[in-house]
Amino acid sequence: MAEPLAVGDVAPDVSAPLVYPDGRVEDVSLSALVGERPTLLAFYTNDFSPDCAEEWCSFRDYGWFSNDERVQVVGVSRSRVGTHRRFIDYLDLDFPLYSDRDLAMTEAFGVDYRVFGLLRRPKRSVFLVDDDREVRYRWVGEHALDATRAQPPLGEIVEAVENAFGTEATEDFGFD
Repeated sequence: MAEPLAVGDVAPDVSAPLVYPDGRVEDVSLSALVGERPTLLAFYTNDFSPDCAEEWCSFRDYGWFSNDERVQVVGVSRSRVGTHRRFIDYLDLDFPLYSDRDLAMTEAFGVDYRVFGLLRRPKRSVFLVDDDREVRYRWVGEHALDATRAQPPLGEIVEAVENAFGTEATEDFGFD
């Protein structure tokens, strides 16, 4: 398995079905996505697992970037389109989720692994990708048995966005 992309690397231009909060589904390339605005890609194992619901609730509850024109949040997992729709509704998410069924996006970012050497899935990880597809920040969860248990460092992510794109946020991201 490949090493995760590093800060400064250019991400490959992969595509996958993107499920929007309104239920629409479109095949969207990474270059088209980041062409709209820089993107915080959050890889996770699958919808409805307790650890992933906790992560997404953190993003949702802090109003993550929903009022900030600098960056958009997009999730990436192996879950199916229909499962993503139910997950978005269940957690009332206001950002889209990639359905990476073949793990092409996960592999392109170097965050695929096998649970107990058997089932392939994405490691819990976060990449901030600018409009040139350059990785400006990365965090990859590491755990001896299960790379899904670590939670992304929310404060560190906010700091990375501010360092990369300035501090003119329209929200305080839930941090007073």
